[in-house]
Amino acid sequence: MAQLAGRLIVPLAVGVGLLQASLYDVPGGYRAVMFDRFSGVKDEASPEGTHFLVPWIQRAILYDCRTKPRNISTTTGSKDLQMVSITLRVLSRPDIKHLPKIYQTLGMDYDERVLPSIGNEVLKAIVAQFDAAELITQRELVSSRIREDLLQRASEFHLKLEDVSITHLTFGKEFTVAVEAKQIAQQDAERAKFIVEKAEQERQAAVIRAEGEAEAAATISRALDRAGEAFVTFRKIEAAKAIVQSLSQNRNVTYLPTGGPNGSGILLNVPAQQQ
Repeated sequence: MAQLAGRLIVPLAVGVGLLQASLYDVPGGYRAVMFDRFSGVKDEASPEGTHFLVPWIQRAILYDCRTKPRNISTTTGSKDLQMVSITLRVLSRPDIKHLPKIYQTLGMDYDERVLPSIGNEVLKAIVAQFDAAELITQRELVSSRIREDLLQRASEFHLKLEDVSITHLTFGKEFTVAVEAKQIAQQDAERAKFIVEKAEQERQAAVIRAEGEAEAAATISRALDRAGEAFVTFRKIEAAKAIVQSLSQNRNVTYLPTGGPNGSGILLNVPAQQQ
């Protein structure tokens, strides 16, 4: 019995090892390209899950098919010969249907081989079509042109781009100094324009004020012409009343009635006696 069990252990262990060697797992987000020693690379990639293969004859190559970010930077010249440093952020992944072709032509490091090359090519070609100022004012158009051309070039290598955007854009020192000088000049021009407009408004206000005063003087003159001496006498009476009221409030002034028919009196300025 013991001899029979010993004989079974060896074949059973061999069978278990062979079964384990015949299975392979494809994790989530991955695909497997199958390489056969006799027929070469299979036409279709294996999806996620557990699959069978022939040990020592077939080999599974795992590809990460999840979207991966990458920055592409370059320094190139604009249409007006200004040096521009531009950085592009790209989210890419391989085309699952063409994974066997990617493995045959590009290998495992397909993104390292393709993206920097086509990225620099597209950036240099697009930037050269715009002036430095247009790269700032028409940034959305520049980004759209770069995205379209890069998508087309990437599709030739069976790569899919989920997003393409400009993250960094700087210019040479000379252009930066020129832009700052232009901004200062524009600010000075705006300040001078404001001063001129302010002076013009003050001049118009002075003209309107002078016209108003002249019109008021003309109105008074016409009123005096119509009223004649009666108006002058009325103003004298008002002035006399004001003087009398002011003197009557002085402690040194004494009022003496004269007993006249109009109840008039005399105001005497009597100095106060010192104690």
